[in-house]
Amino acid sequence: VQLQASGGGLVQAGGSLRLSCADSRRTFSNNGVGWFRQAPGKEREFVAAISWNGGSTTYSDDVKGRFTISRDRGKYTVDLQMNSLKSEDTAVYYCARARSSFAATTRSQYNAWGQGTLVTVSS
Repeated sequence: VQLQASGGGLVQAGGSLRLSCADSRRTFSNNGVGWFRQAPGKEREFVAAISWNGGSTTYSDDVKGRFTISRDRGKYTVDLQMNSLKSEDTAVYYCARARSSFAATTRSQYNAWGQGTLVTVSS
């Protein structure tokens, strides 16, 4: 599995960004996919996840109502639309493939990770 996250950048508070996770080896069609983030000096934390067919999504309380996860199974991509960004959203964002087909929420439920993309929100 080779996952590539892209779309990060610098944005002002209140702005939007769209991250994308591409599965270059086309292996995660039947797996849940999640986004995690890691801010400087902090643990990597769960952000959002989507089930294998997109029928189930789940979000952390911090991003619920502002972020939306979606997937295109035909293109082997999973996107994270981030709106109303806050300075506390600043982090490196990682996408990951779950061991199962579910929208998993803990790191131990994932077995393949992308390289991360940096999101910086200026206040």
